[in-house]
Amino acid sequence: MSWSKLTFFSKALITVLVAGGIGAAVYFLSPGLRADESKKLDKIEVEDKDVNNVTTSAELPLASSTISKTVSDKPLIRLAGYAWNGQSAIIAANGGPKTTEGSLMEQNGVNLEIVRQDWLTELRNLQMKFIEEFDKGNNNTKEGAAGIIIMGDGAPYYISSTQQSLDDKYGKGKYQLQGIGAIGLSYGEDKLIGPPSWKMNPQSMKGALVSAVIGDGDWVTTVNYAFANNIKVNPDPTTYDADAVNFLASANDDYIESAKELIKSQKEGWTIPLKEVKDGKQTGKTINKKVDGCATWTPGDKMVFDALNGFTDIVSTKEFNNQMATTVIVPKQWAEKNKEAVISILKSTYLAANQMKQYDKWQRKAGENVATTFAMENADYWYNMFKGQKGEKNGISYNMGGTRVFNFADANQYYGITDGVNRYKAVYDQVSKYLKELNPAGFNQNVNRIVPYDEAVNLSFIKQITNIDEGKADKADYSEKATQTVASGEWEINFDPGRATLRPEGKDVVDQIYNLLIQAENSKLELVGHTDNTGTQEGNYSLSRARAEAVKSFLIQKGIPSNRFQKIEGKGQDVPVGDNSTLAGKAQNRRVAVNLLKY
Repeated sequence: MSWSKLTFFSKALITVLVAGGIGAAVYFLSPGLRADESKKLDKIEVEDKDVNNVTTSAELPLASSTISKTVSDKPLIRLAGYAWNGQSAIIAANGGPKTTEGSLMEQNGVNLEIVRQDWLTELRNLQMKFIEEFDKGNNNTKEGAAGIIIMGDGAPYYISSTQQSLDDKYGKGKYQLQGIGAIGLSYGEDKLIGPPSWKMNPQSMKGALVSAVIGDGDWVTTVNYAFANNIKVNPDPTTYDADAVNFLASANDDYIESAKELIKSQKEGWTIPLKEVKDGKQTGKTINKKVDGCATWTPGDKMVFDALNGFTDIVSTKEFNNQMATTVIVPKQWAEKNKEAVISILKSTYLAANQMKQYDKWQRKAGENVATTFAMENADYWYNMFKGQKGEKNGISYNMGGTRVFNFADANQYYGITDGVNRYKAVYDQVSKYLKELNPAGFNQNVNRIVPYDEAVNLSFIKQITNIDEGKADKADYSEKATQTVASGEWEINFDPGRATLRPEGKDVVDQIYNLLIQAENSKLELVGHTDNTGTQEGNYSLSRARAEAVKSFLIQKGIPSNRFQKIEGKGQDVPVGDNSTLAGKAQNRRVAVNLLKY
């Protein structure tokens, strides 16, 4: 392919690779040099508390399939996104890829086109092209796409990397990408696929190679599963660590390629040459590794289960149920200039979602609209996959699909507007930590900073929606005693010596605990404090309990309900996990255990 036919991001990537070629060659070809080290991190932990409200409303008429003439004179707004059911509500509100007669978008004065694009790099290109035209004064150009629709847990990666390109091209801060609202939620559709042994014995994942779009939501789900089971993750897709989960960057940043690469490797014996790493250092050996699993979503999951035997879904967004919201990302400057249109798009989408929740005709029509928009499969396929499907092959069962749409009450609850618990901020902050700590594919060297949540999310448009039934946010009930352990983790939380006062770095750790707790929303809590052997045994009982109480108080101040804490206990120095004769061991023993319990 000639240089002129390459995309903007392909050219940028090649430029970076050439510029760093000499250093990279020395780094990767010289055995014994340090590589990106595999790491274990705290996990995102979620439980079966769903953001799933229904506001009772009369059934509305369905849109026709005829393109609207009523809004044809309105400025055209283009949104681009992956082919997935998370966009069902906005597509249903539009009547298909283009605004149709009788659609909610037409009724709210919006002329909208929804474009399918499964390559993450091309989604970036479309948005960059739009901003290029917008910068020339073309407010509603047909070039590119004003907004893109992706998984919300992929937003820290997308926004931060694309923002870097915008800052480099136009100057820092001239254009700012922001998520303006969630319109749906993956509820099982996005998943890690692998052999059943990974589910029965997660430790058997060590040494596996998983094809994934690195930095995207499915990658996050896989990383989360590894950390939840105390398995290291190798962040470098050019190396292989037998003691960690390894990743292959899917061709073209395409989730369908993730599925195809697994199928090709398993059926044809296709392998990937990777530099072997042990303890963070390259050995000088090259490992030719088959692909063992993939992170993908519908229809990628169906492709794998149709083509291969011996594979199943290991973990999905049904377990990590608050993780992956369908998120619309636009340039802030364009959105502010087109405020009424942005508000109308969100309003129309939330109205359609509420219809889909109540009326089967609307859900079936949405399946038809989705099939037309994506030019893939048929209405029944998308209707069934929206609900989620089960299958079995050679005695191995598996799940496919599973999606939710957001109405207005869902959106307000998800962002904590109605109940003060911002579920998305917890996801955004935790994934940002993954990017910072893991540094996948040299992310931190190529991006100056991870855009913080407060800059990356703009809820002002949701808050300006009027004349729509708000509904009532569902709340967790903590009145009953919980008995079954969901997860148990221990954190080294720094206190002032001999005191129960949280140090600043200790507060940072408790902030991470908070992020986990608001996603494990239907669980109750036990906090157990521990100390080292400094001081008296009786004094340490009191000190350890006081430290657990300090963590409780900090979490309550951040919004965790007080009746969610089932037990607070201090065990003093009785249960050491480290050697109290060393400073490092003492530090390990000064900790607070957090147990999540379900009913």
